[in-house]
Amino acid sequence: MDREFGTIAPVKQTIVTLDMEGVLTPEIWIATAEKTGIEELKLTTRDIPDYDVLMRGRLKLLEKHGLKLSDIQSVIGTLKPLDGALEFLRELRRLTQVVILSDTFEQFAQPLIRQMEWPTLLCHTLEVVDDRVVNYCLRMPDQKRNAVAAFKSLNYQVIAAGDSFNDTTMLAEADVGFLFRAPESIQKQFSQFRAFEDYPDLLGAIRESAGCGS
Repeated sequence: MDREFGTIAPVKQTIVTLDMEGVLTPEIWIATAEKTGIEELKLTTRDIPDYDVLMRGRLKLLEKHGLKLSDIQSVIGTLKPLDGALEFLRELRRLTQVVILSDTFEQFAQPLIRQMEWPTLLCHTLEVVDDRVVNYCLRMPDQKRNAVAAFKSLNYQVIAAGDSFNDTTMLAEADVGFLFRAPESIQKQFSQFRAFEDYPDLLGAIRESAGCGS
């Protein structure tokens, strides 16, 4: 008897969404601060939860100090993924689909994404005039949470990991959310998410959540 197509219950697949900076790569703004000596650029979403407040402050600092896009890109060109990140990402991509959800910008990310063997990245973009960063343009508000919600609507089980305040809506929206190398203050405030410090432990937790065993 021929099988009647369309009557079989759909199978839910897994997709993993990861933050980039602090999880897989160094923090770009911190590296820029260390190179330029502009201490205020060390502030990240770990320190200031409101992303617009954070970015407006950064734009003012760039203008004040005459820092151009090319100056930041030259710093980014010296950066490498965090120790163990590439191996973790390779193993994870053998296991399941992986998408990087980041509040970085297209003009920043390419050198690091290239070193990580071109995983899919969803991020924002910058408005640049004559090498000056004059504004930032969100792909969409709360893009990490909305991306996870969209994947869930496509019948994916979503497992997410991040380290900062701006990751917590993504973790809450996901079927399973983990903190990775998050500050103790964030771990305490968001204790509903299991926290990990090492890639092998995070990979093991993802495997378990995805039902893949050891």
